[in-house]
Amino acid sequence: MQREELVQYLNDYLRCSDFADLGPNGLQVEGRQEIQKVVTAVSACVELFEKAIELKADAILVHHGIIWDFERPVYRGGYKRRVKLLLENDINLLAYHLPLDAHLEVGNNAVMARLLGLHNIQPFGEYKGQFVGVRGTLPATDAGDVFDRIKGKIKRDALIFPYGPEKISRMGLISGGAQKEVRQAIDLGLDLFISGEVSEFIMHLVKEEGIHYVAAGHYATERFGVQALGEHLRERFDLDVEFVDIPNPV
Repeated sequence: MQREELVQYLNDYLRCSDFADLGPNGLQVEGRQEIQKVVTAVSACVELFEKAIELKADAILVHHGIIWDFERPVYRGGYKRRVKLLLENDINLLAYHLPLDAHLEVGNNAVMARLLGLHNIQPFGEYKGQFVGVRGTLPATDAGDVFDRIKGKIKRDALIFPYGPEKISRMGLISGGAQKEVRQAIDLGLDLFISGEVSEFIMHLVKEEGIHYVAAGHYATERFGVQALGEHLRERFDLDVEFVDIPNPV
């Protein structure tokens, strides 16, 4: 597959032009023209790039790339090593941030929602003018059973603030660091909100508002999208796609 063909397909499929993001979505570092082997992962890092070289990858596809509006690194230390590895080995780096959270087929949140058994899945969680999460419903289920399901499907040591109703039927999910968006879940009267991280103020907020909050890990909640997208590319284009798991406890 040609590089431009892959990039254009992903940009269109993930609707990148709809999002005002924190950095460029799509091709971040240009490598070789022909792509046969794609490595997917959550976050760009030296460890990932070294593994991709071992696997003879032509392209690396991640959720967290190396270019951000809030960061202007100089080419030294780890950042220099990242760029040097890509350029010396002629490997393409593609990154998709908010589009890979929001997508209703291969997005982090839609995939998690289906794993947890949610129905009536629809967009939720407005950020910069677009919905980046999802919400859905369950048959009224004991809160403890839902928490066990989250621990089994997403993260065994998820941090749980159990301050909502005994039965859960309405849930919202926004992967990553979306703890502040719990207020949108409160406004909609949801029983449970799942994100990746948690800040100090969250405990008191959710306790006072009577909603369950689960911090299931930034990495843990964002490893689903790249895997689903990789499967999609494998099936559609017969590409050799391999997910590289580099766990992060955060």
